Amino acid sequence: VQLQASGGGLVQAGGSLRLSCAASGRTVSSYAMGWFRQAPGKEREFVGAISWSGKTTNYADSVKGRFTISRDNAKNTGYLQMNSLKPEDTAVYYCAVRYTGPNVQAPLYDYWGQGTQVTVSS
Repeated sequence: VQLQASGGGLVQAGGSLRLSCAASGRTVSSYAMGWFRQAPGKEREFVGAISWSGKTTNYADSVKGRFTISRDNAKNTGYLQMNSLKPEDTAVYYCAVRYTGPNVQAPLYDYWGQGTQVTVSS
């Protein structure tokens, strides 16, 4: 499975971005998808995840109510809608998939995308 994350960029605080994670090589409709981020000098942290069906999502407290994860299995693509962005959301964002349920632990994911930079200016 190859994952391609896109949609990052520079946005002002309070703005919105939508990240996409396109999968190729294999259908990921049976895989849970997670989103993680890593800021300079910090460890990679969990942002949110969605089950294969899309019926179950969970989020880090820091993004709850501002970020929404969704997926379109027909397009083999997942999304991370980010609203009310804050400077502390600045990071490289990664998508990942695993062949079981959503999980907050990065090492438990099987495949990773290359990351897309999100920069939020104050």
